[in-house]
Amino acid sequence: MSEEQVQHQLEIKGLTDPLPTQLGRFYKDLSHGDLGNSSRYRPGIAITTILADKIPISMLLGVIALAISLVLGLPLGRLMTRYKGRIPDHLGTVFIVIIQAVPAVVYYLFIQMYGTSAAGLPMLFSRANPATYILPVFSLALGNIAYYAMWLRRYMIDESNKDYVKLAVAKGVNSKNLMSKHIFRNAFVPLVQYIPTSFILTIVGSIYVESLYSIPGMGGLLVKAIQTQDNTLVQALVLIYSMLSIVGLIIGDIAMTIVDPRISFAKKGGAR
Repeated sequence: MSEEQVQHQLEIKGLTDPLPTQLGRFYKDLSHGDLGNSSRYRPGIAITTILADKIPISMLLGVIALAISLVLGLPLGRLMTRYKGRIPDHLGTVFIVIIQAVPAVVYYLFIQMYGTSAAGLPMLFSRANPATYILPVFSLALGNIAYYAMWLRRYMIDESNKDYVKLAVAKGVNSKNLMSKHIFRNAFVPLVQYIPTSFILTIVGSIYVESLYSIPGMGGLLVKAIQTQDNTLVQALVLIYSMLSIVGLIIGDIAMTIVDPRISFAKKGGAR
């Protein structure tokens, strides 16, 4: 492009205006739900139109992965607590250490290779084929399974050493009732605030997984937008991820007050 063509494109995009004017225009458009148009991925197409097809896929995979993580991670944490220092606890600890220590990219590749060769599952994603959901969903859920199991075990062990538990044991309270109605319930309170955040981390983790399985979601879209240097689309996706992260933190704090009504945002701690 000649210098005149470059200058003309800058004027069309409004990049020659003063920075305050550009920011004002950006936030005005954002307040109306206008994220701009794609410049290279799909030139001239509104980004909201592009995302309308991508967001539901990423959200669906994230919700399924989160549900699997809770269904498997919480019972694993309870099992490790119940059999502390015994074989189930050791096996669970080995699983957690491996998942936490090994980079996610490594076990993503292992799941893909052995899942397709040993289990015969399809590698490429298809909306019409439920079998293609298994490997990517399991890949996204694996990290959260280890996360929930690790922290629930820790919180439940901490609760087990408190005075009210020792008093209940001394009075002969049934161990199963004590574990489920008191220890687990109290240990779940600090864990619940991380559930929305872990969902966001699952969505962010889908950036690599979606590219690995050719899933037409937000994660794969971000990779393609970066590769094609579509700055407007990259900016919109980063903005959405940031907004989801902030909302996730807020929802996590609110969820704590719902699970435990004794927690209040109106009272200041540390008062004497």
